[in-house]
Amino acid sequence: MHKVLAAAFVAAMALGGTTAEAQYAWKPERPVTIIVPWAAGGSTDQMARIVSSELEKELGQKFVVVNQPGASGSIGTKNAMEAPKDGYTWAAGAATDVGTYRVLGMLDTGLADWNMFFAVANLSAISVNPQAPYKDFGELLAAMKGSGTPVAVATAGLSSAGHNLMESIKANSGINYRHVTYDGGNPAVIATVSGETPVVAQLLVEMTEMIKGKRLRPLAILADQPISLEGYGEIPPITKWLPKMPAPLNYFGIWVPKGAPDAVVSTMTEVWKNKIAKSEALQKYAQQRSALFAPLHGKEAQDGAFKMVRFTAWLYHDAGKSKVSPDTLGIPRL
Repeated sequence: MHKVLAAAFVAAMALGGTTAEAQYAWKPERPVTIIVPWAAGGSTDQMARIVSSELEKELGQKFVVVNQPGASGSIGTKNAMEAPKDGYTWAAGAATDVGTYRVLGMLDTGLADWNMFFAVANLSAISVNPQAPYKDFGELLAAMKGSGTPVAVATAGLSSAGHNLMESIKANSGINYRHVTYDGGNPAVIATVSGETPVVAQLLVEMTEMIKGKRLRPLAILADQPISLEGYGEIPPITKWLPKMPAPLNYFGIWVPKGAPDAVVSTMTEVWKNKIAKSEALQKYAQQRSALFAPLHGKEAQDGAFKMVRFTAWLYHDAGKSKVSPDTLGIPRL
């Protein structure tokens, strides 16, 4: 061990503390709440629980994940916004949601209102119940372009990754579908597994176990290259059928509103560099579920998230679902 680090360790132990307590400006004195604004078991919940465990190890305090689903994540996010700005209440989720709530007229907030810390970038996928008649994505597209009863597609609701995927497919192909909403990605996946809906569009991380267990059959991934899913095999890219369809990254992480103490933000920044950027647990999670390990923070996180926000905001606007034009909010077309 490096002499300086060894000395710090000995000093901290002599005081009855941890090395984490000795090296960071902020020392949480009570449990920290991370609000997951979606149902338990979904992609945000999965990511947040791994991150909370890593933060606990590093900062020596409990980070408690609380699920508060509803209104496409805006209820839990609003509760985090309105909590005391003391650093003890964080939100979790997809940055694109935070960046498009104003466009949808759901919540008065945007990326610039938050200090963002990302863990992974998740890929959206479209899968079907094994009994569904669609052998590949091309057959599903053909069915959605037909004049019969619209195909029912399960998603986690308005502005969810699955809804965004379906609206992008619609914009790039002229299909029609029946949107069936749930309170999170996991309930949407279970609905298709049970046969309640024939199709689910959500994040791949929410489908992986069901795909490996042959209870879902993946048709396409929102990417421009095939994706290999451990324990299953290769999933073709949606660009095989829709070559001009954009595929920006969808970043997930935790964030605290601007106005939180500087010591909290600087400490989390250092923790992201020292712990999260090297997290074996997050890297394993990403590898097993075909997510991308993306421990970003600060300006890099804001810039990365803004690409998906621009894409999604104008997707809503062009589909007639926006309440506010993105250009009036400083969101130019991608």
